[in-house]
Amino acid sequence: MKRLIIWALVAMVTALPAQAQNYKRSRYYNPASGRLDYRGGRPANGYWRPYSADIYTGMRIGAAFSTVTSDDKYLNGSGVKSGLNVGLATGFAVGWHAPLYFETGLYYTEKGGKGKAGDTKFTYNLDYLEVPLVLKYMVDIDRGLSLQPFLGGYLACGVGGKVKDFGQREAYSSFSNSPYSFRRFDGGVKMGCGLQYDMLYLDLTYDLGLSNVSDDDFDDCRNSALMLNVGINF
Repeated sequence: MKRLIIWALVAMVTALPAQAQNYKRSRYYNPASGRLDYRGGRPANGYWRPYSADIYTGMRIGAAFSTVTSDDKYLNGSGVKSGLNVGLATGFAVGWHAPLYFETGLYYTEKGGKGKAGDTKFTYNLDYLEVPLVLKYMVDIDRGLSLQPFLGGYLACGVGGKVKDFGQREAYSSFSNSPYSFRRFDGGVKMGCGLQYDMLYLDLTYDLGLSNVSDDDFDDCRNSALMLNVGINF
């Protein structure tokens, strides 16, 4: 799985410069100005609409800095763990009065955390397939430059990972019956802000987990993650 993701990362990074130079293929391209325009046109009736299409797609890749907080100090993984975040996004216009979009997609996100129980260190590696469900508003700053704040939620399903107990020198599957197992399904609030220039895209995203992911009914564990992504929009 990780080898496939690494190759996907290489392919995306290689494609970025070429796609940025061909921004005339973008759905935002306005032939009248020769630039990308995110606000679109405003016809005589006052309703907003895009110049060419009200759907966009994009590729994203970046780093996730995550923790797993718990009410049990022996399970608390509040130390920051870094991981990979990569995926595809698509957005749909949801109104005619303003450039408001509903954005979703599919991401592979490596979350988790680090902690210490007594003299024993442990690391949670929790790998998820995640679906964002957010509303995004595109604010034109200048020609070809757009600020894009967003707010909504996410749903996630655990697909892999290991819990490492450095005291016992053992590793356990994160989502199976083990002393440190977690529930596969997670959900919470997603918020952040994107910045786009022509087809190039950058965003800072925060996931606040609302679901208890601990497999023990007597304990409470929740994910949180700060993600920095780069990508392109078509």
